[in-house]
Amino acid sequence: MEVETEQGETGKSVMCVLTDPEGTTLGGTMYLPQNVGPIQLQQIVNTLLKNEEKLPYAFYISNQELLVPLGNYLEKNKVSMEKTLSIVYQPQAVFRIRPVNRCSATIAGHTEAVLSVAFSPDGRQLASGSGDTTVRLWDLNTQTPMFTCTGHKNWVLCIAWAPDGKHLVSGSKSGELQCWDPQTGKPAGNPLTGHKKWITGISWEPVHLNAPCRRFVSASKDGDARIWDISLKKCVICLSGHTLAVTCVKWGGNGVIYTGSQDCTIKVWETSQGKLIRELKGHGHWVNSLALSTEYVLRTGAFDHTGKQYSSPEEMKKVALERYNKMKGNAPERLVSGSDDFTMFLWEPAVSKHHKVRMTGHQQLVNHVYFSPDGQWVASASFDKSVKLWNGTTGEFVAAFRGHVGPVYQISWSADSRLLLSGSKDSTLKVWDIRTKKLKQDLPGHADEVFAVDWSPDGEKVASGGKDRVLKLWMG
Repeated sequence: MEVETEQGETGKSVMCVLTDPEGTTLGGTMYLPQNVGPIQLQQIVNTLLKNEEKLPYAFYISNQELLVPLGNYLEKNKVSMEKTLSIVYQPQAVFRIRPVNRCSATIAGHTEAVLSVAFSPDGRQLASGSGDTTVRLWDLNTQTPMFTCTGHKNWVLCIAWAPDGKHLVSGSKSGELQCWDPQTGKPAGNPLTGHKKWITGISWEPVHLNAPCRRFVSASKDGDARIWDISLKKCVICLSGHTLAVTCVKWGGNGVIYTGSQDCTIKVWETSQGKLIRELKGHGHWVNSLALSTEYVLRTGAFDHTGKQYSSPEEMKKVALERYNKMKGNAPERLVSGSDDFTMFLWEPAVSKHHKVRMTGHQQLVNHVYFSPDGQWVASASFDKSVKLWNGTTGEFVAAFRGHVGPVYQISWSADSRLLLSGSKDSTLKVWDIRTKKLKQDLPGHADEVFAVDWSPDGEKVASGGKDRVLKLWMG
């Protein structure tokens, strides 16, 4: 009798509901044969969404990627056939980034530690800031120094490219900011002064809101954030309200500015007059890092992996807006904060002043948080030597990447959201595979701590810098 039931069971179809990452159902309840796997589900989703060009999707059940037919999944996980199976579909990048696996250049030039590295939005140029008070621009074709930008009187702590690629701003330990012309390496005007202590972060106004890019915001140890206009060459708004140092700042895609502080709060500001809109409370210690779900499209503006260039600011603004809207979808912009209290919070600041999820698991302070380009994942780097991966929509813990033997300082994503890069005090870079949740590539080579890493938006190369004063380029 038992044999018969088993035979009968295999013919049974599986009751499924397909939902997007936000939980919106697609096409109601479906009864699917047990031999349906990811390939058939891709066809179903493309059909239901009426995609003219067929797009690749990945499928998740309870945060686990579905890689086998439904019948095998149910059997392996002992899931009842009576229950409706909720399957989340996630769009994947249509292009693939090769993992970097070798150091293609070690470039000397800086005479003190390299504290920051950043590729331009189109991935064609690279800038670095150093304890030697200079900013350097590097020629990526010849892999040699192009310009040395001198003018700062103290360590260059942070640098930020305008998303239209036309300007680079650096902030120093003495609190001054300098705008540079990346084509010549010359300063664009005098240093911008106003902050009384060192600069902790810089973020530009998104190009889909304003083109050409004119305004950026700086955060400082002095407790203020300031909005600057590069055409007026002055501070136009001072955002005062934090009672301790502002540690990080992000200019959101909907036009607001987010500041994180040692006073344990995150403040949300509007940018026409600098009024405080919201205060996000919950952390029990300093806020160290902020990440936006739309950060990648905000950073790259109109530029994507194809390397297309634009002739006018208007065209750039239009394309950037299309990219932003496509990436954001109908969901609100999400924010993640990482803190000295070892925890992270996921927020939807446009919706509520209360956090959506508290994300716990790190055993030491959280140093850096970063959303994947597609917004599907959040990665966090910690002094507990681990990198952790979380669901970017729900905030649920997904995996821990262990392998570093020292604190992890900075992380960066590949443009296709399939690989994650980390740099550590242990002098190595590591590349992690998001699908297998394992180490893909170990990249030793630096002689000392690695402070800064960046993966170029075109996916071709990685840059790293640190205590050994050299800049390293890594290729696939």
